[in-house]
Amino acid sequence: MGNCCVTRPFSGKRRGGSRGGAGGNRCGRLGGANVRSCSTLSSISDAARTAATQAWSPLTVLGKGLAAEASAEELLRRYQLGEELGRGEFGVTRRCTDTSTGEVLACKSISKRKLRSSVDIEDVRREVAIMRSLPEHPNVVRLREAFEDADTVHLVMEVCEGGELFDRIVSRGHYTERAAACVMRTIMEVVLHCHKHGVIHRDLKPENFLYANTSENSALKVIDFGLSVCFKPGWSSIHGKTTKRPPFTFTQLTKILK
Repeated sequence: MGNCCVTRPFSGKRRGGSRGGAGGNRCGRLGGANVRSCSTLSSISDAARTAATQAWSPLTVLGKGLAAEASAEELLRRYQLGEELGRGEFGVTRRCTDTSTGEVLACKSISKRKLRSSVDIEDVRREVAIMRSLPEHPNVVRLREAFEDADTVHLVMEVCEGGELFDRIVSRGHYTERAAACVMRTIMEVVLHCHKHGVIHRDLKPENFLYANTSENSALKVIDFGLSVCFKPGWSSIHGKTTKRPPFTFTQLTKILK
């Protein structure tokens, strides 16, 4: 569900579309029932929208099993919120600082009012559950804590300020064989780590790999586990669209990095 990095202006045309700070447009990528749900919501009248908003009641997204605290006050006690890093369909991501250690992190705040379907809610639950279950890895963005109050789900996580792999590919123009091999090794190590612990990411693309900082040797980290699933040996499934190629394959990345 989105980004925990600083989104910098980019003049080139994005093949995968732009992705906001706390979740981009999920209608296109989830397909099926969610697309129909989004289309229905966009077609209702203003009066119906107002009535739906007034009738809205708080819902539990994470619950005690996934959220550390059910209190926004506890979030503000532990962390000092700073400037906005990004904004998307589901909420906003801000820089935050741990008041006890001074560590700089990112707080992704997801508005419950924007979770319009059971699919949206399940995506958030699954993303948090999987990020909590995965052991720490230097190339996987770390979820620090999760908070939930009546209106919002707050995810405090590692901040990545070096931008997307996609942007670095475009800005560099070309990679040496050695540099391309280093990037591919990192991606394969992430896949191996996830699969070893029973997780399939299912949304690997250059936009979902962020650099921790702007240095040339910065660590590359995978984000966005919103489409991920857990699996057991023997499980199989086909994921993607029959009308066009998936948004990202390792073959495409290899060609870009040559």
